[in-house]
Amino acid sequence: LLPPGGTLAFTSGATEALNWAIKGLGGSVVTLASEHAAVLDTVAALRSGGHEVTVLPVGADGLVDLDQARAAIVPGTKLVAAMLVNNEIGVIQPIAALAEIAHAAGALLLCDAVQGYGRVDIPATCDLVAVSGHKIYGPKGIGALWVRDGVAPAPLLHGGGQEALGRSGTLSPALCAGFGTAAALMAVRRDADAAQVERLWTLAIERFGPGWSINGSSDQRYRGNLNVRRDGLDVARLMSALRDVAFSA
Repeated sequence: LLPPGGTLAFTSGATEALNWAIKGLGGSVVTLASEHAAVLDTVAALRSGGHEVTVLPVGADGLVDLDQARAAIVPGTKLVAAMLVNNEIGVIQPIAALAEIAHAAGALLLCDAVQGYGRVDIPATCDLVAVSGHKIYGPKGIGALWVRDGVAPAPLLHGGGQEALGRSGTLSPALCAGFGTAAALMAVRRDADAAQVERLWTLAIERFGPGWSINGSSDQRYRGNLNVRRDGLDVARLMSALRDVAFSA
């Protein structure tokens, strides 16, 4: 489920993994406006410390413009941080293309793969990848940072270096084992799950019909995420009327 090679270090979750990757590498960072707060708040902290941070906008389809990315990712950029699958609208960012642009400028690519791990291929050209256990039906409180060989982010936590890559602090073996079991199941069930997601997506689109619009790209997205809108909709009334359906406004 992760690129070949590299080193995997368990963390308390993806938030720690993303903080570790961004703060551990330091320097100039380029990211996207639609990233998770674990990335946006972390780069804001870097900016307050004097580091250069560029936050690129995304289009109406939720995707980054690669020409804008090329203009922003220049020699001197240390890190490009981008989410594989957006946690709100489900669009799949062009991570492989961003990695190519980053490498051409001498930068590294950090992929927040939390929402896509086990469901969407993670490009092999990523340099760092953050994942989380509970997003693949594993336990909460466990995540991981995968780091390509030769890349060495400075430790975020100090005090013993018990974990791989120098991560300090004692982790729960039960949580680590649960994460591993969930990852193994995702690998085994991936094709069947993908077929089920595709079937549910097709049914949902047919049932919604005219008057409803999909937020974000319809093509470049993980179809397990359905984010829709309708003009004039009273969302509170809809949620009250559909108590047997789990969704959010």
